[in-house]
Amino acid sequence: MWLMVVSVPLLPAIIMVSSRYRVKVAALCHRALAWTLRLMRGKVCVRSTHAFVFSKCTHGKADSVLATFDLYADTHPSLCISPQIAEALDEVVRRVCPSRVLELGMHCGYTSVRLLRLLPPAGRLVTVELDPLTADIGEEIILVAGFKHSQFQVLTSSSAEAIPTLRPYLAPDKGTSEALSLVLMDHDPQQYLPDLQALEREELLNPSGCSVLLIYRNQRAEGLREIMDHIRARPDCYSIKSELQFMMEIFYRKGDTGMES
Repeated sequence: MWLMVVSVPLLPAIIMVSSRYRVKVAALCHRALAWTLRLMRGKVCVRSTHAFVFSKCTHGKADSVLATFDLYADTHPSLCISPQIAEALDEVVRRVCPSRVLELGMHCGYTSVRLLRLLPPAGRLVTVELDPLTADIGEEIILVAGFKHSQFQVLTSSSAEAIPTLRPYLAPDKGTSEALSLVLMDHDPQQYLPDLQALEREELLNPSGCSVLLIYRNQRAEGLREIMDHIRARPDCYSIKSELQFMMEIFYRKGDTGMES
């Protein structure tokens, strides 16, 4: 009873506060629901993609695995990159000829297979995936494509946690570690700038030149403005090498005073 007596004078204030923050609370709930739905759809997509590719492809043949991915994407929602981006990615790999590649964001293993099939015999791919299910399925797809564990490493963690631990995984034959000459970012665009800064801080980018590919599945992806501002503010180290719809290649060279074309 006493609670009601105390609450009655406060009702106008409670109503005013609830009205004032109703929009913000509703927006927050909507974002949380959208994130949950994306996560659920992503897990369903990963499972269904894996089941299709695993059962339809020729095991041990990387090209067959990729063709089966493309066949699935023709008729189903897919997290695979578009054919245009896939061809552009192949061109970059052939031009850069990297021996050490970092992939942030695995997405069923499609891009991992594309990268691995173009690396030299002594090349090595390190791929980082936050979701354990996606990491396990992606690793199985890589093995189905015919690659061996000596050619790649899957790290199941956030990119922020993985980057400081990368150096041992870049060591050829347990010798001196090599710097990265190619980095593919296809995870959370809001992490693109912090991760780029972390890679530079850990001195993991090849100082003589490293191509960083940014995949953005939405042209309005949050985080792109920040990384673009960072690149333009440091013309001595960074330049935009090429730009397509949904993919950008930036070039890093320590102390570079010229712009790459």
